[in-house]
Amino acid sequence: MTESMEDSRLMRQIAERDASALELLYDRYERAVYSFAYRIVGDPMTAEETVQELFMRVWNNAERYDASQGKLTTWMFAITRNIAVDMLRRKSKGAATTSVEHETLAAYADEHTNTEEEVQRKWEGTRIKEALSQLNGDQQQVIESIYYAGLTQQEVSSRFGIPLGTVKSRVRLAMRQLQKLLADAELHPDAGREGIHP
Repeated sequence: MTESMEDSRLMRQIAERDASALELLYDRYERAVYSFAYRIVGDPMTAEETVQELFMRVWNNAERYDASQGKLTTWMFAITRNIAVDMLRRKSKGAATTSVEHETLAAYADEHTNTEEEVQRKWEGTRIKEALSQLNGDQQQVIESIYYAGLTQQEVSSRFGIPLGTVKSRVRLAMRQLQKLLADAELHPDAGREGIHP
């Protein structure tokens, strides 16, 4: 199987919410993406944030990748460049975002969000939170810090005094566990719906 065929297969699995496929893709391209991002932003922390944002977008938009339009790396690097440029713009303006910018972003989101998709996304978010609650404390700590508080893996390491390698291991183990829990939820979709009303 060629690398491009393997990449396409991984992207199909990611589109089907297979966390282990995302992990494989991350292992394969994280270094290359980081190096590319670093050349643009010139800062290790910002480069790492760019990498994390890229793989979150891959996770959330895998179905948008069209192998007939070019190699996966070309698609990923294009997104990485956009993220890196946005990061630089944000940092040059300062951390604070004006209320006007918030309103503009909210209006854009409203215009481009299908109601049915929004309901599905909220339900998936509920399932993910339920799955998170079943992780052990160490795994919850790193996942919530990274994906909800927006910390980088390096910042989690510094804040909690955990070696960076341990942080990365916990993230990987948590992703595997979440995959299993979410797969179980797919098999038993009504298990967590008691008490939820429209």
